[in-house]
Amino acid sequence: MKKLLAFAAAGEAATGLVLLVYPPIVVWLLFGAEIAGAGVMMSRIAGIALIGLAVACVPGRAVLGMLTYSAVVTLYLAYVGFSGGLTGILLWPAVVLHAILTILLGRTWLKRISDQ
Repeated sequence: MKKLLAFAAAGEAATGLVLLVYPPIVVWLLFGAEIAGAGVMMSRIAGIALIGLAVACVPGRAVLGMLTYSAVVTLYLAYVGFSGGLTGILLWPAVVLHAILTILLGRTWLKRISDQ
C-alpha cells in the first residue's frame, strides 16, 4: 500500500509541477483544447493543490501538505494581484485568508516538530 501511495503522490506532484510551470500542455494533452487568461491561472492553482496533495500523502505530513498549498497559493495570488493581471473583488480577501491560514498552519507544523 505504501508503494502505491508513493507512486500516486509522485504522479500528482509531477502533474502539479507541469500545471504550475506550463498549464497549456496539460490541458491540451487531457482535453485537446486551448486555454487562456483565467483558465491558465486556475490551472496553476490546481497544480499548486496537486503538489500540496502529494506532500500530504507522506505519512504524518498532512499539515505540511496544507501548509505547502496555502503558502504557495498565497504567493501566487499576490503575484497575480501585483502584476496587474485579472483581479476580481475576492482576490485580495483570498490572499489575506490564505496568509492567515499559512501563519496558523506554520505555527501548528512548527509546534509538531518541536514536540518530537
